[in-house]
Amino acid sequence: MEIADTFRVSTPLEQTWNVLLDIEGIAPCLPGAQLQEVDGNEYRGIVKVKVGPITAQYKGTATLTEVDESGRRIVLDASGRDTRGQGNAKALIKVTMNEDDGGTRVDVVTELAITGKVAQFGRGVLDDVSAKLLRQFVENLERDVLAGAAADAADLEVDAPPVATPAHNNGVLANGVASVSTGPRKIDAPEAEPIDLGRLVAGESAVRRIVPIVVGAVALFMVWRLLRRRS
Repeated sequence: MEIADTFRVSTPLEQTWNVLLDIEGIAPCLPGAQLQEVDGNEYRGIVKVKVGPITAQYKGTATLTEVDESGRRIVLDASGRDTRGQGNAKALIKVTMNEDDGGTRVDVVTELAITGKVAQFGRGVLDDVSAKLLRQFVENLERDVLAGAAADAADLEVDAPPVATPAHNNGVLANGVASVSTGPRKIDAPEAEPIDLGRLVAGESAVRRIVPIVVGAVALFMVWRLLRRRS
């Protein structure tokens, strides 16, 4: 299935590009994710998902397969499997950034294939959950990363002359060609809280149950008002 999302951040395009290309730096902003190892352009870690009393842990990798600086486009090929062997997930994530009134609009298109317990929710629910998780990610990103990056950029402009942009970023050359790996590097990251899919979906279901009740109550009230006027 294909899931398309869009979000906007207030930081300028070039700054947002540099931040989002730093996978290690933004990994803690991803709900349920814990980065454990980096090997060149390959990022290895886990994503925890909770469904009711069951917590599934997906262990997998994400690889930067395309970095187009001129087009402000990043492509990630990600795959993971449930450590209990009860399902797997594969995603091709295409991220495109464009200037938007002094800030940056980020378009994310994900080609997702999943099996196991998480797949039971279906397309509509996964779209809703994806949107909610993206909002959480953006809130974390702006609070924990972009705010600090903006402050650092302001200090750099005041205190130091311009410095040429390096030709690489975290092992990725500007033309999208991977640099030579020197072997996996362990990441000491805090353990992530699992994504509670049951809570997210329950909230959505509750809204859908309440809306017909509210509409019905309003309709009954209007009928009662009409009858009262006639009497």
